[in-house]
Amino acid sequence: MRIITGSARGRKLIAPEGLDVRPTTDKVKEAIFSAIQFEIEGAYVLDLFSGSGQMGIEALSRGAKRAVFVDNSQKALRCVNENLRNSQLDKYADVINRDSYDYIKHINKKFDIVILDPPYRYNHINNILPFVSEKLSDGGYIICEYESDADIDIIPDGLKLKKTYRYGKINVSILYRESEEDGE
Repeated sequence: MRIITGSARGRKLIAPEGLDVRPTTDKVKEAIFSAIQFEIEGAYVLDLFSGSGQMGIEALSRGAKRAVFVDNSQKALRCVNENLRNSQLDKYADVINRDSYDYIKHINKKFDIVILDPPYRYNHINNILPFVSEKLSDGGYIICEYESDADIDIIPDGLKLKKTYRYGKINVSILYRESEEDGE
Protein backbone atom coordinates (compact mmCIF):
# COMPACT_ATOMS: atom_id res chain seq x y z
CA MET A 1 0.00 0.00 0.00
CA ARG A 2 1.31 3.43 -0.91
CA ILE A 3 0.25 7.00 -1.57
CA ILE A 4 -0.25 7.31 -5.32
CA THR A 5 0.31 11.00 -5.95
CA GLY A 6 0.60 14.45 -4.45
CA SER A 7 2.86 15.85 -1.73
CA ALA A 8 3.44 12.43 -0.10
CA ARG A 9 3.66 10.44 -3.33
CA GLY A 10 5.27 7.02 -3.03
CA ARG A 11 5.20 6.86 0.78
CA LYS A 12 4.40 3.38 2.03
CA LEU A 13 1.41 2.83 4.29
CA ILE A 14 0.71 0.12 6.83
CA ALA A 15 -2.64 -1.58 7.50
CA PRO A 16 -4.00 -3.29 10.59
CA GLU A 17 -4.25 -7.06 10.38
CA GLY A 18 -7.61 -8.78 10.39
CA LEU A 19 -10.44 -10.02 8.22
CA ASP A 20 -12.46 -6.79 8.35
CA VAL A 21 -9.62 -4.73 6.88
CA ARG A 22 -9.42 -4.72 3.09
CA PRO A 23 -7.04 -2.06 1.86
CA THR A 24 -8.31 -0.45 -1.33
CA THR A 25 -6.12 -1.49 -4.26
CA ASP A 26 -4.12 1.15 -6.12
CA LYS A 27 -6.24 0.57 -9.23
CA VAL A 28 -9.50 1.26 -7.37
CA LYS A 29 -8.02 4.17 -5.42
CA GLU A 30 -6.73 5.79 -8.62
CA ALA A 31 -10.15 5.43 -10.28
CA ILE A 32 -11.89 7.00 -7.28
CA PHE A 33 -9.55 9.97 -7.11
CA SER A 34 -9.61 10.47 -10.88
CA ALA A 35 -13.41 10.73 -10.69
CA ILE A 36 -13.26 13.49 -8.05
CA GLN A 37 -9.89 15.04 -8.88
CA PHE A 38 -11.23 18.59 -9.28
CA GLU A 39 -13.10 18.45 -5.96
CA ILE A 40 -10.16 17.59 -3.69
CA GLU A 41 -8.16 20.84 -3.51
CA GLY A 42 -9.05 22.62 -0.27
CA ALA A 43 -11.72 20.07 0.67
CA TYR A 44 -12.74 19.11 4.19
CA VAL A 45 -12.70 15.28 4.17
CA LEU A 46 -14.26 12.68 6.47
CA ASP A 47 -12.87 9.14 6.35
CA LEU A 48 -15.42 7.04 8.29
CA PHE A 49 -14.52 3.43 9.15
CA SER A 50 -11.01 4.66 8.31
CA GLY A 51 -9.04 1.42 8.78
CA SER A 52 -5.50 2.34 7.73
CA GLY A 53 -6.58 5.85 6.75
CA GLN A 54 -5.18 5.43 3.26
CA MET A 55 -8.12 7.09 1.47
CA GLY A 56 -8.15 10.22 3.64
CA ILE A 57 -4.36 10.38 3.50
CA GLU A 58 -4.48 10.16 -0.30
CA ALA A 59 -6.94 13.09 -0.27
CA LEU A 60 -4.60 15.12 1.97
CA SER A 61 -1.64 14.32 -0.27
CA ARG A 62 -3.67 15.60 -3.24
CA GLY A 63 -4.47 18.93 -1.60
CA ALA A 64 -7.41 18.46 0.76
CA LYS A 65 -7.31 21.11 3.50
CA ARG A 66 -8.17 18.84 6.43
CA ALA A 67 -9.25 15.26 7.07
CA VAL A 68 -11.03 13.62 9.98
CA PHE A 69 -10.39 9.90 10.49
CA VAL A 70 -12.95 7.94 12.54
CA ASP A 71 -12.68 4.33 13.64
CA ASN A 72 -13.51 2.42 16.80
CA SER A 73 -10.53 0.05 16.54
CA GLN A 74 -7.39 0.93 18.49
CA LYS A 75 -5.32 -1.15 16.04
CA ALA A 76 -6.70 0.80 13.10
CA LEU A 77 -6.11 4.16 14.77
CA ARG A 78 -2.50 3.27 15.58
CA CYS A 79 -2.00 2.59 11.86
CA VAL A 80 -3.75 5.83 10.88
CA ASN A 81 -1.54 7.85 13.24
CA GLU A 82 1.64 6.14 12.05
CA ASN A 83 0.67 6.59 8.39
CA LEU A 84 -0.07 10.28 8.98
CA ARG A 85 3.29 10.81 10.72
CA ASN A 86 5.21 8.91 8.03
CA SER A 87 3.53 10.92 5.26
CA GLN A 88 4.07 14.16 7.22
CA LEU A 89 0.37 14.99 6.91
CA ASP A 90 -0.55 14.65 10.60
CA LYS A 91 -0.85 18.41 11.11
CA TYR A 92 -3.83 18.42 8.71
CA ALA A 93 -5.68 15.57 10.43
CA ASP A 94 -7.93 14.77 13.36
CA VAL A 95 -8.01 11.12 14.44
CA ILE A 96 -11.05 10.13 16.46
CA ASN A 97 -11.63 6.90 18.39
CA ARG A 98 -15.39 6.54 18.11
CA ASP A 99 -18.09 4.45 16.55
CA SER A 100 -18.76 5.82 13.05
CA TYR A 101 -22.54 5.88 13.52
CA ASP A 102 -22.28 7.70 16.84
CA TYR A 103 -19.85 10.22 15.34
CA ILE A 104 -21.90 11.05 12.24
CA LYS A 105 -25.15 11.33 14.20
CA HIS A 106 -23.74 13.81 16.71
CA ILE A 107 -21.18 15.93 14.84
CA ASN A 108 -22.27 19.44 13.82
CA LYS A 109 -19.88 19.90 10.91
CA LYS A 110 -20.30 19.67 7.17
CA PHE A 111 -17.84 17.85 4.91
CA ASP A 112 -16.97 18.31 1.24
CA ILE A 113 -15.96 14.66 0.73
CA VAL A 114 -17.01 11.68 2.82
CA ILE A 115 -15.33 8.32 2.31
CA LEU A 116 -17.29 5.23 3.38
CA ASP A 117 -15.51 1.87 3.29
CA PRO A 118 -17.15 -0.04 6.15
CA PRO A 119 -16.80 -3.72 6.99
CA TYR A 120 -18.68 -5.83 4.48
CA ARG A 121 -21.63 -8.14 5.21
CA TYR A 122 -23.49 -5.72 7.49
CA ASN A 123 -25.32 -3.38 5.07
CA HIS A 124 -23.51 -0.42 6.63
CA ILE A 125 -23.67 1.70 3.47
CA ASN A 126 -27.48 1.68 3.36
CA ASN A 127 -27.76 2.19 7.11
CA ILE A 128 -25.34 5.12 7.42
CA LEU A 129 -26.04 7.02 4.16
CA PRO A 130 -29.04 8.98 5.52
CA PHE A 131 -26.92 10.32 8.40
CA VAL A 132 -23.93 11.09 6.17
CA SER A 133 -26.19 12.89 3.70
CA GLU A 134 -27.14 15.40 6.42
CA LYS A 135 -23.45 16.26 6.98
CA LEU A 136 -22.54 16.76 3.31
CA SER A 137 -21.93 20.30 2.11
CA ASP A 138 -23.49 21.67 -1.07
CA GLY A 139 -21.46 20.37 -4.00
CA GLY A 140 -20.04 17.60 -1.78
CA TYR A 141 -19.29 13.98 -2.66
CA ILE A 142 -19.73 10.65 -0.88
CA ILE A 143 -17.49 7.77 -1.95
CA CYS A 144 -19.04 4.39 -1.05
CA GLU A 145 -16.99 1.19 -1.31
CA TYR A 146 -18.91 -2.03 -0.72
CA GLU A 147 -19.18 -5.67 -1.76
CA SER A 148 -20.34 -6.31 -5.32
CA ASP A 149 -23.29 -8.49 -4.33
CA ALA A 150 -24.80 -5.58 -2.39
CA ASP A 151 -26.38 -2.42 -3.71
CA ILE A 152 -27.35 1.00 -2.47
CA ASP A 153 -31.06 0.50 -1.88
CA ILE A 154 -32.21 4.09 -1.49
CA ILE A 155 -30.34 7.27 -2.34
CA PRO A 156 -31.21 9.87 0.32
CA ASP A 157 -33.12 12.99 -0.76
CA GLY A 158 -30.88 15.69 -2.14
CA LEU A 159 -28.20 13.27 -3.38
CA LYS A 160 -27.61 12.03 -6.89
CA LEU A 161 -25.66 9.03 -8.12
CA LYS A 162 -22.76 10.15 -10.29
CA LYS A 163 -21.57 6.66 -11.18
CA THR A 164 -21.04 3.12 -9.89
CA TYR A 165 -17.81 1.37 -10.78
CA ARG A 166 -17.41 -2.41 -10.52
CA TYR A 167 -14.06 -4.02 -9.79
CA GLY A 168 -14.49 -7.77 -9.34
CA LYS A 169 -15.83 -8.22 -5.79
CA ILE A 170 -15.95 -4.47 -5.09
CA ASN A 171 -18.40 -1.74 -6.07
CA VAL A 172 -17.63 1.94 -5.72
CA SER A 173 -20.50 4.39 -5.97
CA ILE A 174 -19.98 8.12 -6.05
CA LEU A 175 -22.89 10.22 -4.83
CA TYR A 176 -23.04 14.01 -4.79
CA ARG A 177 -25.16 16.90 -3.64
CA GLU A 178 -25.62 19.57 -6.26
CA SER A 179 -24.56 22.99 -5.12
CA GLU A 180 -27.10 25.79 -5.27
CA GLU A 181 -25.06 27.33 -8.07
CA ASP A 182 -25.60 24.15 -10.13
CA GLY A 183 -29.32 24.65 -10.11
CA GLU A 184 -30.74 23.00 -7.03
